[in-house]
Parts: sequence; C-alpha cells; structure tokens
Amino acid sequence: MVGAGLSGAVIGRCLAEAGHEIDVIDSRNHIGGNCQTRRDEETGVLVHVYGPHIFHTDDEEVWNYVNSFEPFKPYKNRVKTTARGQVFSLPINLHTINQFFGRTMRPDEARRFIQEEQADTSIEDPKTFEEQALRFVGRDLYEAFFKGYTLKQWGCHPSELPASILKRLPVRFNYDDNYFFHKFQGMPENGYTALIEKILDHPGITVQLETDFKQDMAAHYDHVFYSGPLDGFFDYELGRLGYRTLDFEEFRYDGDYQGCAVMNYGEEEVPFTRITEHKHFAPWECHEGSVCYREYSRACEPGDVPYYPIRLVKEKALLSDYVELAEKTAGVTFVGRLGTYRYLDMDVTIREALDTARGFIDRLERGEAPPAFFSAPV
Repeated sequence: MVGAGLSGAVIGRCLAEAGHEIDVIDSRNHIGGNCQTRRDEETGVLVHVYGPHIFHTDDEEVWNYVNSFEPFKPYKNRVKTTARGQVFSLPINLHTINQFFGRTMRPDEARRFIQEEQADTSIEDPKTFEEQALRFVGRDLYEAFFKGYTLKQWGCHPSELPASILKRLPVRFNYDDNYFFHKFQGMPENGYTALIEKILDHPGITVQLETDFKQDMAAHYDHVFYSGPLDGFFDYELGRLGYRTLDFEEFRYDGDYQGCAVMNYGEEEVPFTRITEHKHFAPWECHEGSVCYREYSRACEPGDVPYYPIRLVKEKALLSDYVELAEKTAGVTFVGRLGTYRYLDMDVTIREALDTARGFIDRLERGEAPPAFFSAPV
C-alpha cells in the first residue's frame, strides 16, 4: 500500500483479514494523509493539521465500519460567513435571505421572491458556476456569498468553472443551517489519526513512514495499491496534473475567537477564504485556549501538498493520457483521491476502498488480473 491514508489503511486491513501480508509505506512522517489530527501540546485542542475534515454519509455500512474502530460523536457542520460587515449562515437559508434583504418572509414568500425577483430565469441551461448561481439565487446573493470566495478558492473566475461544482440548489427556504444533508454525521472522538491507527493495527500489516515509493519496489510484491499522485507514479513524464493547494496561517487566542468552527470570508479583498477554530470541531471537549487557521488557496507547485484536482478541459485531456499509461501497467491498482485524480469525500474514499479490496479478492479467486482502476477516473 503506497500511502497510509484512508485508502491504503482500509484496503490493507481488508486484505490482511483475508490472509495477505501487507506493507504500508508513506513518504510523510505520520499516518493519516491529509486527515491527520494531533493534540496541541499547549492548549490540548485536537487540531486538524491539514484543515478540517467532517465525516458525513448516507452509507450505513461505511458509518458502521468507521465506528467499529473508533466511536464517532455527533457533529453538525454549521458554517458562517462574513460579508458586507455582517455575519450570515451558510448554506443560504431563510434566515440568510431575510437578514440579507432586511425582510421577514415566510418560506413561500421567500421562494417567490427569489424565483421571481432575484433569479435570472433567462438562463435556461446553466453551463458555468456563475450561470448556475445566477439562475438559482440571483446576482446580489451570488456576489455576496459565491463570487469572491470562488475566485480565491479556485484562482479563476466563476464563469470559467463548470456548473457541476454547485451540485445542488444552493438555497433553502427554511431555517435549517446544517451544512450537510446526510443521515450520519460526526467526528471520531479521538481524531482521525486514532481511527487510522486502529485500522492499521493488525498482525498482517507493517507500516514504514518517511519512505518514498520507487517503481522498482513493485518487483518485491504480488501487487501494489498506489494512492499517491497518478502523474507522480510516472514521474510526471507527460506533464503535471493541476491542483489547488492550501496554506495555513496558524494563530492562537486565549478564549473563544469566533464562536464557531468555520467562518468564511467571501469578499475578494480579504485574502484568505476562511478561518477555522479547531476546538469547535470537538464540542464535547472544553479548552480555554484556542488554535485557529487562516486558510489561503493557491496553485499547487512541485513539493506542495495537493488538495483539490482542478479537472478543467486541459487537465481532463492530460488525465486521459495518464489513465491510458496506467492501464498498460501490470501489477498496480491506482486508488483514492490522488490516484484517480478526483475530489472524494471521506465516506466515498472508504466505500471505494472496501469495494476495491473485495473486487481484488474476487479477481484473485477467479484467476483474473486486477485492473488498474476499480473506480474509473474519467
């Protein structure tokens, strides 16, 4: 298993339980990948080292799987945003609409108001992020809550991004400020590092950190599961796939800095996208001091931690070329967010890891070679 994040841990555990001997390697000095959590020595706050990760899913098997290793505490993600000198709730809901427009509308009144007075109904088939937002919430709400944030997050104008980034109607006509819709939502009581440690705790698994993968290592194994960057496996011979990366400016506060876990800053002139206050991700704990991150998004350079695959036209063309290379490479299966160049929530990562391990075992039993991808990148 190349990578000691969720993909490598879950696949490794499944195969170890099936009787295989598993070596997990990771180039970093810790397990967990970008899900790493650690206790801050000064405050005792459980810090999400690479930014916040909130677990949410409708997949009951995945929910039961993670809870079998580490108990999850209930947690609802309630995001706030600062815009035009005020604090609003996200996603846009009835409270946001009434506060923003200085009204006291009921749900049916607000729905008519947005649809008839705000939404740009001349846009019948939105193709871009900007068109999608204008079609459903109108220019005022779009410019206050979406435009500046998106410019900072993606480094390009919303008119250059696909409408699919706004997957669902970005407005609610009730006072529900729960950011996610999913049935199961929570946080691991002792953090994601503790969860992944327990998944990897099996006599058939060994873990080696600060170990870079070299292609000649594959000769020593029956099969390699690779969760590193797809282009990196081929030493970027066709060029680099585009990612956005994040920089975190950590600061401390004696007390409660912002009263919530996530405060977005949607205005373009504010250079960071949001501030996260980590003690609020574990509301069952009590800490006097606080650890906060200002979060900045920029283009990913060599040596940076890749976060968000860009997947625009140019990147998709290059991805297709790398997929063709991968499918000609025997003995390797590419998995996870980096291995398949897709943005994956944690529950989807675990689902795909479980399905990959089961599919691999099934292929072995039938005497068939495992594919390069159990989950297609394109």
